[in-house]
Amino acid sequence: MSNALGSPPETPDPDALHSTVITSLPLMYRGKVRDIYQIDDHHWLIIATDRVSAFDVILPNVIPGKGKLLTQLAVFWFDRMRSVVPNHLADLALSDVLPDPVERAQAEGRCMIVKRLDALPVEAVVRGYLIGSGWKEYQAGGQICGIDLPAGLRQGERLPAPIFTPSTKADAGDHDENISFDEVVRLIGAERAAEVRDVSMALYSQAAAYAEARGLIIADTKFEFGTDADGKLVLMDEILTPDSSRFWEAATWSLDTSPPSYDKQYVRDWLETLDWDKTSPGPEVPQHIIEGTLLRYREAVARITS
Repeated sequence: MSNALGSPPETPDPDALHSTVITSLPLMYRGKVRDIYQIDDHHWLIIATDRVSAFDVILPNVIPGKGKLLTQLAVFWFDRMRSVVPNHLADLALSDVLPDPVERAQAEGRCMIVKRLDALPVEAVVRGYLIGSGWKEYQAGGQICGIDLPAGLRQGERLPAPIFTPSTKADAGDHDENISFDEVVRLIGAERAAEVRDVSMALYSQAAAYAEARGLIIADTKFEFGTDADGKLVLMDEILTPDSSRFWEAATWSLDTSPPSYDKQYVRDWLETLDWDKTSPGPEVPQHIIEGTLLRYREAVARITS
Protein backbone atom coordinates (compact mmCIF):
# COMPACT_ATOMS: atom_id res chain seq x y z
CA MET A 1 0.00 0.00 0.00
CA SER A 2 1.44 3.39 -0.95
CA ASN A 3 1.24 6.61 1.03
CA ALA A 4 -0.15 9.73 -0.60
CA LEU A 5 2.55 12.37 -0.95
CA GLY A 6 0.73 14.87 -3.07
CA SER A 7 2.04 16.16 -6.39
CA PRO A 8 5.80 16.43 -6.73
CA PRO A 9 7.03 20.03 -6.92
CA GLU A 10 8.49 21.15 -10.21
CA THR A 11 12.26 20.78 -9.98
CA PRO A 12 14.36 21.75 -12.99
CA ASP A 13 17.51 20.20 -11.51
CA PRO A 14 18.17 16.99 -13.49
CA ASP A 15 19.59 15.32 -10.37
CA ALA A 16 16.38 15.90 -8.41
CA LEU A 17 13.91 13.06 -7.94
CA HIS A 18 10.81 13.54 -5.82
CA SER A 19 8.89 10.38 -6.77
CA THR A 20 9.53 7.51 -9.12
CA VAL A 21 7.18 6.48 -11.91
CA ILE A 22 7.81 2.83 -12.73
CA THR A 23 4.98 0.81 -14.25
CA SER A 24 6.77 -2.46 -15.02
CA LEU A 25 6.86 -3.38 -11.31
CA PRO A 26 4.12 -3.11 -8.67
CA LEU A 27 4.65 -0.25 -6.22
CA MET A 28 4.51 -1.68 -2.72
CA TYR A 29 5.13 1.40 -0.61
CA ARG A 30 6.14 5.04 -0.69
CA GLY A 31 7.92 5.85 2.54
CA LYS A 32 9.31 9.11 3.85
CA VAL A 33 12.28 8.88 1.48
CA ARG A 34 12.15 5.54 -0.36
CA ASP A 35 9.92 4.09 -3.07
CA ILE A 36 9.71 0.30 -2.85
CA TYR A 37 8.75 -1.97 -5.75
CA GLN A 38 8.24 -5.73 -5.84
CA ILE A 39 10.50 -7.59 -8.27
CA ASP A 40 9.20 -11.06 -7.44
CA ASP A 41 8.11 -13.04 -4.39
CA HIS A 42 11.59 -12.87 -2.90
CA HIS A 43 13.08 -9.52 -3.96
CA TRP A 44 12.31 -5.81 -3.77
CA LEU A 45 13.72 -2.76 -5.50
CA ILE A 46 14.29 0.12 -3.06
CA ILE A 47 14.88 3.54 -4.63
CA ALA A 48 16.13 6.42 -2.48
CA THR A 49 14.45 9.59 -3.72
CA ASP A 50 15.51 13.13 -2.86
CA ARG A 51 12.59 13.70 -0.51
CA VAL A 52 13.48 14.89 2.96
CA SER A 53 11.56 14.32 6.17
CA ALA A 54 11.96 16.00 9.52
CA PHE A 55 9.97 15.36 12.70
CA ASP A 56 8.34 12.54 10.69
CA VAL A 57 6.86 15.01 8.18
CA ILE A 58 7.78 14.86 4.49
CA LEU A 59 8.78 18.37 3.44
CA PRO A 60 7.62 19.79 0.09
CA ASN A 61 11.11 20.39 -1.35
CA VAL A 62 13.73 17.90 -2.46
CA ILE A 63 17.47 17.93 -1.89
CA PRO A 64 18.81 17.11 -5.39
CA GLY A 65 21.14 14.11 -5.42
CA LYS A 66 20.57 13.22 -1.76
CA GLY A 67 19.23 9.78 -2.62
CA LYS A 68 22.37 8.86 -4.53
CA LEU A 69 24.58 9.96 -1.65
CA LEU A 70 22.49 8.00 0.86
CA THR A 71 22.69 4.89 -1.29
CA GLN A 72 26.45 5.20 -1.82
CA LEU A 73 27.06 5.48 1.91
CA ALA A 74 24.61 2.72 2.90
CA VAL A 75 26.17 0.25 0.45
CA PHE A 76 29.63 1.15 1.79
CA TRP A 77 28.57 0.37 5.36
CA PHE A 78 26.66 -2.79 4.40
CA ASP A 79 29.80 -4.13 2.78
CA ARG A 80 31.99 -3.12 5.71
CA MET A 81 29.69 -4.70 8.32
CA ARG A 82 29.16 -8.07 6.62
CA SER A 83 31.29 -9.75 9.28
CA VAL A 84 28.95 -8.53 12.02
CA VAL A 85 25.56 -9.44 10.54
CA PRO A 86 24.14 -10.48 7.15
CA ASN A 87 22.39 -7.76 5.16
CA HIS A 88 19.55 -7.68 2.68
CA LEU A 89 21.49 -6.87 -0.52
CA ALA A 90 20.78 -9.30 -3.36
CA ASP A 91 22.98 -10.29 -6.29
CA LEU A 92 20.71 -9.20 -9.14
CA ALA A 93 21.55 -6.79 -11.97
CA LEU A 94 19.50 -3.60 -12.30
CA SER A 95 19.41 -4.02 -16.09
CA ASP A 96 17.61 -7.34 -15.63
CA VAL A 97 15.17 -5.85 -13.13
CA LEU A 98 14.43 -2.70 -15.16
CA PRO A 99 15.22 -3.37 -18.84
CA ASP A 100 13.47 -0.16 -19.94
CA PRO A 101 16.14 2.62 -20.01
CA VAL A 102 13.71 5.36 -18.95
CA GLU A 103 12.64 3.45 -15.88
CA ARG A 104 16.18 2.33 -15.15
CA ALA A 105 17.44 5.93 -15.21
CA GLN A 106 15.23 6.71 -12.20
CA ALA A 107 16.96 4.01 -10.18
CA GLU A 108 20.58 4.11 -11.30
CA GLY A 109 22.94 5.14 -8.55
CA ARG A 110 20.15 5.46 -5.98
CA CYS A 111 18.73 1.98 -5.59
CA MET A 112 19.30 -1.28 -3.76
CA ILE A 113 18.02 -4.63 -4.97
CA VAL A 114 17.27 -6.53 -1.79
CA LYS A 115 15.94 -9.77 -0.40
CA ARG A 116 12.41 -9.56 0.91
CA LEU A 117 12.33 -9.99 4.69
CA ASP A 118 9.85 -10.02 7.54
CA ALA A 119 10.60 -6.66 9.15
CA LEU A 120 10.83 -6.46 12.93
CA PRO A 121 8.46 -3.82 14.41
CA VAL A 122 11.16 -1.85 16.24
CA GLU A 123 13.90 0.61 15.39
CA ALA A 124 17.20 -0.26 17.03
CA VAL A 125 18.61 3.06 18.19
CA VAL A 126 22.08 3.31 19.73
CA ARG A 127 23.22 6.51 21.43
CA GLY A 128 26.78 7.44 22.25
CA TYR A 129 26.05 11.07 23.09
CA LEU A 130 23.25 12.90 24.87
CA ILE A 131 21.30 14.83 22.24
CA GLY A 132 17.92 15.08 20.52
CA SER A 133 14.96 13.26 22.02
CA GLY A 134 17.32 11.46 24.37
CA TRP A 135 18.44 14.77 25.87
CA LYS A 136 14.83 15.85 26.35
CA GLU A 137 13.91 12.56 27.99
CA TYR A 138 16.97 12.74 30.27
CA GLN A 139 16.07 16.27 31.33
CA ALA A 140 12.56 15.13 32.24
CA GLY A 141 13.53 12.17 34.41
CA GLY A 142 17.19 11.24 34.26
CA GLN A 143 16.50 8.26 32.04
CA ILE A 144 16.34 7.27 28.38
CA CYS A 145 14.07 4.34 27.50
CA GLY A 146 14.05 3.26 31.13
CA ILE A 147 17.85 3.33 31.41
CA ASP A 148 19.08 5.32 34.41
CA LEU A 149 21.89 7.73 33.59
CA PRO A 150 24.24 9.63 35.92
CA ALA A 151 23.04 12.99 37.20
CA GLY A 152 24.56 16.18 35.87
CA LEU A 153 25.12 15.16 32.25
CA ARG A 154 25.09 18.02 29.77
CA GLN A 155 23.64 18.43 26.29
CA GLY A 156 25.95 16.93 23.69
CA GLU A 157 27.99 15.04 26.28
CA ARG A 158 29.53 11.68 25.53
CA LEU A 159 27.77 9.00 27.55
CA PRO A 160 29.81 6.81 29.93
CA ALA A 161 29.09 3.97 27.47
CA PRO A 162 26.81 3.67 24.42
CA ILE A 163 23.22 2.67 25.23
CA PHE A 164 20.54 0.79 23.33
CA THR A 165 17.39 2.94 23.22
CA PRO A 166 14.82 1.35 20.90
CA SER A 167 11.75 3.02 19.45
CA THR A 168 8.58 2.11 17.65
CA LYS A 169 8.65 2.03 13.87
CA ALA A 170 6.14 4.66 12.74
CA ASP A 171 4.41 4.95 9.39
CA ALA A 172 4.96 8.08 7.34
CA GLY A 173 3.28 11.00 9.08
CA ASP A 174 3.36 9.35 12.50
CA HIS A 175 5.99 9.82 15.19
CA ASP A 176 8.42 7.22 16.48
CA GLU A 177 8.21 6.75 20.24
CA ASN A 178 11.01 5.65 22.53
CA ILE A 179 10.27 2.36 24.28
CA SER A 180 11.95 0.27 26.95
CA PHE A 181 13.87 -2.92 26.31
CA ASP A 182 11.09 -4.78 28.14
CA GLU A 183 8.68 -3.55 25.48
CA VAL A 184 10.98 -4.86 22.75
CA VAL A 185 10.95 -8.24 24.50
CA ARG A 186 7.15 -8.14 24.50
CA LEU A 187 7.09 -7.35 20.79
CA ILE A 188 9.67 -9.80 19.42
CA GLY A 189 10.63 -12.15 22.26
CA ALA A 190 13.53 -12.18 24.70
CA GLU A 191 16.06 -14.07 22.56
CA ARG A 192 15.48 -11.95 19.45
CA ALA A 193 15.44 -8.72 21.46
CA ALA A 194 18.82 -9.55 22.99
CA GLU A 195 20.22 -10.42 19.57
CA VAL A 196 19.01 -7.12 18.06
CA ARG A 197 20.48 -5.19 20.98
CA ASP A 198 23.86 -6.94 20.89
CA VAL A 199 24.23 -6.69 17.11
CA SER A 200 23.23 -3.02 17.14
CA MET A 201 25.78 -2.22 19.83
CA ALA A 202 28.50 -4.05 17.88
CA LEU A 203 27.63 -2.19 14.68
CA TYR A 204 27.71 1.16 16.44
CA SER A 205 30.97 0.40 18.22
CA GLN A 206 32.77 -0.50 14.99
CA ALA A 207 31.31 2.39 13.02
CA ALA A 208 32.02 4.95 15.74
CA ALA A 209 35.66 3.87 15.95
CA TYR A 210 36.02 4.00 12.15
CA ALA A 211 34.47 7.48 11.99
CA GLU A 212 36.50 8.75 14.94
CA ALA A 213 39.70 7.87 13.09
CA ARG A 214 38.49 10.22 10.35
CA GLY A 215 37.68 13.08 12.69
CA LEU A 216 33.95 12.42 12.86
CA ILE A 217 31.65 11.61 15.79
CA ILE A 218 28.62 9.38 15.28
CA ALA A 219 26.46 10.75 18.08
CA ASP A 220 23.63 8.28 17.55
CA THR A 221 22.16 6.07 14.87
CA LYS A 222 19.34 3.65 14.17
CA PHE A 223 19.25 0.24 12.56
CA GLU A 224 16.39 -1.81 11.16
CA PHE A 225 16.27 -5.57 11.00
CA GLY A 226 14.20 -8.32 9.48
CA THR A 227 14.26 -12.08 9.41
CA ASP A 228 14.71 -14.34 6.40
CA ALA A 229 12.88 -17.56 5.58
CA ASP A 230 15.13 -19.46 7.97
CA GLY A 231 14.45 -17.05 10.81
CA LYS A 232 17.95 -15.55 10.65
CA LEU A 233 18.42 -11.90 11.68
CA VAL A 234 19.28 -9.68 8.70
CA LEU A 235 20.22 -6.00 8.59
CA MET A 236 17.96 -4.00 6.25
CA ASP A 237 16.81 -0.58 5.05
CA GLU A 238 19.81 1.75 5.38
CA ILE A 239 22.65 2.08 7.86
CA LEU A 240 24.82 4.89 9.14
CA THR A 241 23.70 7.55 6.68
CA PRO A 242 22.88 11.21 7.34
CA ASP A 243 19.18 10.26 7.34
CA SER A 244 19.61 7.69 10.12
CA SER A 245 22.50 9.12 12.16
CA ARG A 246 24.01 12.27 13.62
CA PHE A 247 27.53 12.97 12.38
CA TRP A 248 29.51 15.68 14.16
CA GLU A 249 32.90 17.24 13.51
CA ALA A 250 35.12 15.98 16.33
CA ALA A 251 37.40 19.02 16.24
CA THR A 252 34.58 21.48 16.93
CA TRP A 253 32.33 19.36 19.16
CA SER A 254 31.35 21.19 22.33
CA LEU A 255 28.93 20.80 25.25
CA ASP A 256 25.64 22.57 26.03
CA THR A 257 24.64 22.88 22.40
CA SER A 258 23.43 20.85 19.45
CA PRO A 259 26.69 20.64 17.47
CA PRO A 260 26.63 21.33 13.72
CA SER A 261 25.87 18.09 11.89
CA TYR A 262 26.72 16.50 8.56
CA ASP A 263 23.10 15.47 8.19
CA LYS A 264 19.54 16.73 8.10
CA GLN A 265 19.88 18.21 11.59
CA TYR A 266 20.68 21.37 9.63
CA VAL A 267 17.08 21.24 8.35
CA ARG A 268 15.70 20.40 11.80
CA ASP A 269 17.54 23.32 13.39
CA TRP A 270 16.08 25.69 10.80
CA LEU A 271 12.60 24.26 11.34
CA GLU A 272 12.92 24.85 15.09
CA THR A 273 13.16 28.59 14.41
CA LEU A 274 9.72 28.60 12.74
CA ASP A 275 6.24 28.90 14.15
CA TRP A 276 5.32 25.40 12.91
CA ASP A 277 3.51 22.70 14.87
CA LYS A 278 5.50 19.82 13.32
CA THR A 279 2.49 18.38 11.54
CA SER A 280 1.85 18.01 7.82
CA PRO A 281 2.09 19.94 5.59
CA GLY A 282 5.65 21.00 6.20
CA PRO A 283 6.95 24.47 5.29
CA GLU A 284 8.77 25.28 2.07
CA VAL A 285 12.52 24.98 2.59
CA PRO A 286 14.56 27.94 1.31
CA GLN A 287 17.28 27.35 -1.26
CA HIS A 288 20.16 28.20 1.07
CA ILE A 289 19.01 25.52 3.54
CA ILE A 290 18.74 22.98 0.71
CA GLU A 291 22.24 23.83 -0.53
CA GLY A 292 23.70 23.82 2.98
CA THR A 293 22.19 20.42 3.72
CA LEU A 294 23.49 18.94 0.46
CA LEU A 295 26.99 20.19 1.20
CA ARG A 296 26.88 18.41 4.55
CA TYR A 297 25.71 15.16 2.98
CA ARG A 298 28.51 15.32 0.42
CA GLU A 299 31.09 16.02 3.09
CA ALA A 300 29.92 13.08 5.22
CA VAL A 301 30.13 10.67 2.29
CA ALA A 302 33.57 11.93 1.26
CA ARG A 303 34.99 11.78 4.76
CA ILE A 304 33.72 8.27 5.46
CA THR A 305 34.27 6.52 2.14
CA SER A 306 37.66 7.98 1.17
